[in-house]
Amino acid sequence: MTGAAHRSEHDLLGDRDVPADAYWGIHTLRATENFPVTGTPISAHPHLIDALAAVKEAAARANEELGLLEPRKAAAVVAACREIRDGKLHDQFVVDVIQGGAGTSTNMNANEVVANRALELLGHAKGEYAHLHPNEDVNLGQSTNDVYPTAVKIATVFAVRGLLKAMAVLQDTFAAKAVEFRDVLKMGRTQLQDAVPMTLGQEFSAYAVMIEEDRGRLAEAVELIHEINLGATAIGTGLNAPAGYAESARRHLSDITGLPLVTAANLVEATQDCGAFVQMSGVLKRIAVKLSKSCNDLRLLSSGPRAGFGEINLPPVQAGSSIMPGKVNPVIPEVVNQVAFEVIGNDVTITMAAEAGQLQLNAFEPVILHALSQSITHLRAACLTLAERCVAGITANTEVLRAAVENSIGLVTALNPYIGYTAATDIAKEALATGRGVAELVLEKGLLPAERLEALLRPEVVAGSAAPAA
Repeated sequence: MTGAAHRSEHDLLGDRDVPADAYWGIHTLRATENFPVTGTPISAHPHLIDALAAVKEAAARANEELGLLEPRKAAAVVAACREIRDGKLHDQFVVDVIQGGAGTSTNMNANEVVANRALELLGHAKGEYAHLHPNEDVNLGQSTNDVYPTAVKIATVFAVRGLLKAMAVLQDTFAAKAVEFRDVLKMGRTQLQDAVPMTLGQEFSAYAVMIEEDRGRLAEAVELIHEINLGATAIGTGLNAPAGYAESARRHLSDITGLPLVTAANLVEATQDCGAFVQMSGVLKRIAVKLSKSCNDLRLLSSGPRAGFGEINLPPVQAGSSIMPGKVNPVIPEVVNQVAFEVIGNDVTITMAAEAGQLQLNAFEPVILHALSQSITHLRAACLTLAERCVAGITANTEVLRAAVENSIGLVTALNPYIGYTAATDIAKEALATGRGVAELVLEKGLLPAERLEALLRPEVVAGSAAPAA
């Protein structure tokens, strides 16, 4: 009826009224009622929506190629999918990200949105499924059990690309600081005790290298995500998918996404195995742990400004207290720490969800998708925020750092080869007992001339990057 507020739709449980302007239908309606869990719709993960549309487009092209879907319908489905991939209708993907049914509600939501938009393109009203049906046409030759995992993998690949770029930005920012601080002498510490001298540049270079290593591990892990099970249908036997469909759909999906996708050698195995997601999550946890460690260091090195280490200054970005005037807190490292905690928790979730799969299907991929997507997107934002709002603006308190070296007992280790172990031990004991500096005592006792001592204490010498002058 023209101007009606609702349209009636039917499923195996009966009839329900659906808002007339909604592109989703009865299956989506029931899912929104059944899973009021997080309040977060699947549209919160746009990479997933784009991936679902890509899978549906590839399936339509394959079905047309095999003579199973008439060209007119296929063209409408393809056009609808391309609109979705262009960012349209994302607000119609309304089911909760965490849901029972192994992602069936997500797949049904996609089928209905694509079908109803395709119907409009064909000149029909939403819900007139006699002309083009969500299951009969959009879902032709498919099952949730091959559509959903394939879409999750494609979404993950594109999300990881964004994370890799953000990590490169952070790596470059740390590396730039390493160059800036290459001549700034400081004390290195082990177990929070004075160790031996180093440069602040070496300290920051280590952070850059840690990120570089993890970028490599992440790039390796994402390669496993390119293996898909599209064409497996329900359990991997390919039931209801015609001969040639799996390869045709894969070829079209690779063309649509630009990804070098491969069909799993054993589709029964691939339909139940979530090992690639576990591996990916493990690498994300590794990144989180090392990123959090680096942020711990930044907070410690900048502690103070008067009663802490006070070796570096983090750029002030907001007032730190509602009661203590002038206080500035290390809020950027703190937020990155919290993202790391979340990622580590998500890794446990993904591990348990992958382990809980039974027989020929894992029913818990929705929570895997949600946790994995959170970890990737939040780590990406954390890397960019840390680079731009913190690391880029760090300055060194060079006088504090130099004084700490000159007054540290650890300095005697650097002089040990030149004054001898026995003399170095005596200097260390006296310095500790009197509070006097090592360099001061060495000069006083005539163990080294001032020029020689100055040469030995040059940053590049104590940091091991150059030999002392003869």
